[in-house]
Amino acid sequence: MKNKLINSAFLVLAIGAMIITPSCKKVLDFESNSSSTEATVFESTTYTNSALIGVYNKLIGDNGYGSRLSTLFGLTAEDFKTSGSYASSDRRGISMYGASSDNTDLINPFAQLYQGIERANICIKYIPASKLYTSGSAADQALMKRYYGEALALRAQFYFELIRNWGDVPQRFVPAAFAETLFPTNADRDQTYEQIIADLKTAADLVPWRSAAGDYGSFRFTKGAIKGLRARIALFRGGYSLRTTTRQMERRADYLTYYKIALDECKEIMDNRAQHSLNPVYENVFKTLHGIRVDDAHELMLEVAAYGSNASTDSKLGYYNGIRFAAASTYGTGGGGMNAIPTYFYEFDATKDCRRDVTIGVFEITGTSKKLINTLNNFTDAKFRKSWTAFDGKSSSQNFAVNWPILRFADILLMYAEADNEINNGPSATAKSALQEVQKRAYAGFENDIPVTPTDKAGFFNAIVKERLLEFGGEAIRKFDLIRWNLIDSKFAETRAKLRQLINGEGVYANVPLYVYAKESNYNLTPSVVEVASLDLFGGVPSTVLFAPGLGSTTAPTGYTVKNWRKALTEENMLTSTATGFAFYFEANKKELLPYPKTALNENPNMLQNAGY
Repeated sequence: MKNKLINSAFLVLAIGAMIITPSCKKVLDFESNSSSTEATVFESTTYTNSALIGVYNKLIGDNGYGSRLSTLFGLTAEDFKTSGSYASSDRRGISMYGASSDNTDLINPFAQLYQGIERANICIKYIPASKLYTSGSAADQALMKRYYGEALALRAQFYFELIRNWGDVPQRFVPAAFAETLFPTNADRDQTYEQIIADLKTAADLVPWRSAAGDYGSFRFTKGAIKGLRARIALFRGGYSLRTTTRQMERRADYLTYYKIALDECKEIMDNRAQHSLNPVYENVFKTLHGIRVDDAHELMLEVAAYGSNASTDSKLGYYNGIRFAAASTYGTGGGGMNAIPTYFYEFDATKDCRRDVTIGVFEITGTSKKLINTLNNFTDAKFRKSWTAFDGKSSSQNFAVNWPILRFADILLMYAEADNEINNGPSATAKSALQEVQKRAYAGFENDIPVTPTDKAGFFNAIVKERLLEFGGEAIRKFDLIRWNLIDSKFAETRAKLRQLINGEGVYANVPLYVYAKESNYNLTPSVVEVASLDLFGGVPSTVLFAPGLGSTTAPTGYTVKNWRKALTEENMLTSTATGFAFYFEANKKELLPYPKTALNENPNMLQNAGY
């Protein structure tokens, strides 16, 4: 029975790695074998690599980081939300914290993450038992150890995604064929965290740095990415989470132990700048994800490779989300599935922070292939753009081979600064420098104008909180940051207050106009700051017009069209509507976790539903 299960698993492993596009060919290539027993697979480095590719393939696709894990599960925070109106059983239910257990967007990602764990467990069991691993040539042993380390890291990533969305998830660290039960109950997340944090320490010793990993690039785990993932998971283990027994947001008394792990791992990465550093151009990080490789600094430490033009191995990034392209344009349909929270636009420095125009889709592309400013309630995310790919209106594809960023070096700098501040009761010089390095890249050309760096613990922490909002918008990070800091409830209240001020034109929003007046203008595909600055608005450039009261009239000057700005926002559509109100169904100490899918509970009678669902 065990051999049948194992052989079936390996037949499945091969399927996911069969269609490879040239851009990922060297990294994800494999050779198929006709006899897929464990003895055959793991006594060949080639077949072992194929098995491992089968594990990587569970990161991508519609139910992985190709769509749902990347563009649905990380919403809503103060940056972005899902577009459209609430329904408990679809993606908008997730975004508004009102998902039901029969939500159709929950079960397949949940199942795919466990499929990835099962595939990783098979590799983790059999690779160390291989003769190549124990007594092969030095080269074969090194390669098999690398594969073993990658499998450990992949399993850690799958479990991490499960825990941060569902909490005390069932765990199994052996293949199903060797498990005591096929229906494990919910496991204490701290125990799962302990295991994967230990696994990542082992993996980091087995996997080489990027420069020694050949063609891996950032498509597969290297030492830096493993260390960075270990730091991230350690901060979550040391952070707050909604506890099953108390039904309260709590963090454990030993949290500083895990902040120290994060500090040490980030420091080692920072000490190896030849491996990873900041890309000097913020926008180029995201262009690189689209296939235009302009990241010689290797800021992208791990990205999920998308390929194959299908729902299983490609992504819908840029089609579902990103800048909106009209179907009649030369680019064809794209974008629009995520909307910016209107206040997010005004969190950035008005004239100096280049990240705003990269992150927020202020404009859309019309049917005439020109750009036109959106209304204030209709901004999109903008780090993913169909126009940065080779696809245009001649293609009917919804898959643009755009990769998803799992980990960037900017996160290493900010995690280090956060951990250092917490451990030392205030920031060291190195922590302040790490924060400033991220800010100076954002303020390119205005480096001397970055915000003043606080020197006290609370002030510096608040600066980190703000900086991570600006740096990682639309990357499915902010929501989970707020949860681990136990700030999600208070930040939601703060955002609602800001939205109300913006609606009423009060406080810092007193000069925000009710209307703007716009014309279509050429879409030049220039750098984002230049592109936004060349929008055709009555009264001047956006950095002036969008921060001044303007005419306040519903009648546009000759040749211009009225676009609602503040006027687009109302108490109902922004706050009180059960269909569109900001995070309307969020409840503290309940909705920090998702409901387990009803199907999963039906199939595993030992699983317990999260409280409140």
